Amino acid sequence: MSTLDQSCERQKRDLLDYVQRAGYLVVGIWKETSSGIKLDLPEREQVMAIAQSRQIDAVLVTELTRWGRSTLDLLHTLTMLKTWDVSIIAQTGLQFDLSTPMGRLIALFMSALAEFERDLLRERIRSGIAAAKARGVKSGRRVGQRVKADKVTPQVLLMVGEGYSYRDIAKQLHISRNTVGDIVKRNRESKLTGPGC
Repeated sequence: MSTLDQSCERQKRDLLDYVQRAGYLVVGIWKETSSGIKLDLPEREQVMAIAQSRQIDAVLVTELTRWGRSTLDLLHTLTMLKTWDVSIIAQTGLQFDLSTPMGRLIALFMSALAEFERDLLRERIRSGIAAAKARGVKSGRRVGQRVKADKVTPQVLLMVGEGYSYRDIAKQLHISRNTVGDIVKRNRESKLTGPGC
């Protein structure tokens, strides 16, 4: 489902009817409520974990758009499922088994669509950047601007002085080790080029 105010009952009923007709054994039912653009799907991740542990043979979905949020996402998850010998079955009866010639043909077609999607996205991004530049909009980080690094600089230097490793500092302050290194380097350089030198 895309929103919390929608009900899964119709889909659940239809899927259970399909399962009964096909003679499948139901291992579990997962309901995902998420925006169509979000790739972070915790319920789907649970299903993927069960598939990886080889506890299921197939995933039944009402429609493919409920499983994959884009062609690229769908192809990626189908490929992962194939490595675990798990198929995706849409309620229409269309089975995506990448070990069959038909499944490979569909995967090839989807791969071409995914590449087309990526190319369109790149083109839209380039076009948007060009239009913004034409309007005089400056993009990217401004030279010398390090908002987060500047906020944590005193803590980083204190922790370095106390003997913490760059990795521990990065972990505790939720920054990268490179940021810790840059802060220390800038501090050393400012001492070398400071007043009196």
